[in-house]
Amino acid sequence: MDKLTVMNEINEVLDTYCEGCFVKRQLVSDIGKTGAHHFCIRTCTIGEQLRFLGSEMNKLTK
Repeated sequence: MDKLTVMNEINEVLDTYCEGCFVKRQLVSDIGKTGAHHFCIRTCTIGEQLRFLGSEMNKLTK
């Protein structure tokens, strides 16, 4: 995989699943922006996929 492919996949995931996410919007109102961000990164399955793509990006930059 090259950097451009990984970046395109990250953007596609964010546009498809994260843009306008009801769960994130509700969490922001309930527990705040930081708490919602932590939920998205640690708990959400899409966050897992984004973490994987981020690690792939890190491998390519080394």
